[in-house]
Amino acid sequence: MKSDLFKSIKITFVFCAIFAIFALILWAFAHTFSPNKGQVEVVTLRGKIVGADNVGQSFSKDIYFWGRPSAAGYQADASAGSNKGPANASYLKEVNARIGTFIQHHPYLKRSEVPAEMVTASASGLDPDITPESAAVQIKRVAKARGLSEEAVEKIVEKHIEKPLFGLFGPAKVNVLKLNVALDKLTVHS
Repeated sequence: MKSDLFKSIKITFVFCAIFAIFALILWAFAHTFSPNKGQVEVVTLRGKIVGADNVGQSFSKDIYFWGRPSAAGYQADASAGSNKGPANASYLKEVNARIGTFIQHHPYLKRSEVPAEMVTASASGLDPDITPESAAVQIKRVAKARGLSEEAVEKIVEKHIEKPLFGLFGPAKVNVLKLNVALDKLTVHS
């Protein structure tokens, strides 16, 4: 009996050492090769921190670009998808309501032109990015609400498109928070 207990304790310590070494290797890799030494990049506006660039936020005013809906209410400590599928009646009702709201604020779009990502929550519920196409359909609304030309807003969007890593890995994306902060630096709205 004592022998089995000793073996279990020994195996536990061996695995703890292996996982600790693995965690240190991951930390060293992130600290060496990631853009911010493995730390989150905070976004500031007029010297005040307004958010982290890797966590989505809720924007609902017409002067802002909107991100993906969140099943977690944009709470970082509650990150979760809804786990509802396309056959779930309550989920379909929720998506249809989101489509209606999106069209209400974008009357120049047809129902078929509403990007799916703008009415469905991401897996984490905290996705900070949208596709360039989802940003493009919002340019007209944001430009009108801010009193800017569509061309001026389009140029800001184009500056904020992040290309795939090495041109190969991942999709092109636009960070919604960074885009909205860039717009706020140009214009001041309440």
